[in-house]
Amino acid sequence: MAKRGALPKSELEVAKIVWDLGEATVRQVLEALPEDRELDFWTVQTYLRRLEAKGYLQKRREGRNNIYSSAMRPKAVIGEALDDFLYRLFDGETLPLFQHLIHDRGLSDDEINELQRSLNELKTQKKRGRKS
Repeated sequence: MAKRGALPKSELEVAKIVWDLGEATVRQVLEALPEDRELDFWTVQTYLRRLEAKGYLQKRREGRNNIYSSAMRPKAVIGEALDDFLYRLFDGETLPLFQHLIHDRGLSDDEINELQRSLNELKTQKKRGRKS
C-alpha cells in the first residue's frame, strides 16, 4: 500500500470518534463531536468519505444509512502518523524528539520514574534478544 501521510486534524478527529464508537453513521459522528465544533452533516459526510477513500475506514449499507467502521487498527494509524512526523521534523531520528519533549515540555517526578522503568524494560528486552 502507498504511503498515506498524516491525516489532517479534522479527519483524525472524525476517525477517532468512529474508533471510539466501533461503528457509526454520519449522524452519530455529528452528535459525538464536541459542542463547540460547528460542523454540519455534509462536512462530516465528506470527512467520512475521504477516510474511506484513503483506506482508514470502511462502510456498509444498512437501509438508507452508511455505517462506517475502522479498516485499520488505530495503533497502525498512530504509527503511520508518528513516522510521518518523525521524518518531517527530525529526519526519522527518535532521540531528538525525546530530548525535545523532555527538555522543552518537562516531566513530573512520576513521569520520570515511569520513563525510567520503560527504558529499563527496553534494555532488558534487548539484552535477552542478544543472548537468543
